[in-house]
Amino acid sequence: MPNRKPLSLFLGISFTTAWILFLAPLAFKGFDAQTYQFITIGSFSLAMWMPGLAAIIATKASGMPFSSLNLKTLGPKRYYLWAWFLFPILSILAGLVTVLFRVAELDPNFMLIRESLAALPKDFPLSPGMVVALQVGVSIILAPLFNMLFALGEELGWRGFLLPKLLPLGEWKAIILSNVIWGLWHAPAIVQGHNYPGYPVWGVLMMIVFTVLVGIILSWLYLNTRSPWAPALAHGSINAVASLSLMFLLPGFDVAIGGTLVSVMGWIPLAGFVLWLLLTRRLPVTRTS
Repeated sequence: MPNRKPLSLFLGISFTTAWILFLAPLAFKGFDAQTYQFITIGSFSLAMWMPGLAAIIATKASGMPFSSLNLKTLGPKRYYLWAWFLFPILSILAGLVTVLFRVAELDPNFMLIRESLAALPKDFPLSPGMVVALQVGVSIILAPLFNMLFALGEELGWRGFLLPKLLPLGEWKAIILSNVIWGLWHAPAIVQGHNYPGYPVWGVLMMIVFTVLVGIILSWLYLNTRSPWAPALAHGSINAVASLSLMFLLPGFDVAIGGTLVSVMGWIPLAGFVLWLLLTRRLPVTRTS
C-alpha cells in the first residue's frame, strides 16, 4: 500500500494553495476587464506550480531524497517527439471531428482573424492567411517550450510525485486515480467558467473525463522516461494547441462540446490514441510476465 503520510501532505498543500489562487481573482471582479484578466492569468499560472511545490515539500518532509523526483532524468529521447508533436495532431483531429459531427462549420475565409485585423491600421503587413500560419507555427514550435516552464509545476506533482506513490496499487489504478484527482483539482477554475463555459457543475465531471484521457497519455510518457520533463513538454504543448482548431471554425458554437481538445469532440481523438496504445501493447508499461 502507498505511504499515506507524504500523500496526505502532498494533496493537502496542492489543493489548499491552488484553490486559494484559483478563487483569488473573484476578489477583483469589480476591476476593469483587462485588469481582471491579467490578475486571473497570473493567479492561475502560479497555481500551476502548487503541485510541484507540494511535491518538493512532501518529499523533504518525508525524508525522501530530492533526487526521487527525477528532475535530473530525461529517459529515451524519442518520447520527447511524442510529447512535442502528438497533441497538435490530436487538436487538428478534434477540429475535424467537430465538423464531421456538425457541431461547427469550417471557416475557409478566416472570418475571426479578419475581424481582428480590421481593428488594426490598413497598412498592417500580414494577410489573414499569414497570421494563421504564423500563429500555428508559434503554437507548435515555440509555445510548448515556454508553457513547459509552468506545466512542469503540475507534472512534477501529478506525474513526478503522485503517480509513482500510487503505483503499489497497480499501474492502471494509479494512472486512473491520479488523473481523477488531477481533474478535481481544477474544480474552482471550472466552476468559474473556464474550459467549459455554461457548465459550472457538469463541467467538473467533463474536466475529469478529459484529465483521465489525456492523463493516460502523460502517464505513458512518464512511465517510459521516468522523468517529469517529457509529460511537462507534452502538457506545455496541450496548453499551446488545445484551441488551435478554433481559427478554422465559424464562431457561435458551443466550445464545451466541440472545437478544442478539451471539448467533448476532443475526447474522441484522445480516446482513439489511448486505444492505439492498448492495442499495440504500449500500455500497461510495466508487466509482470
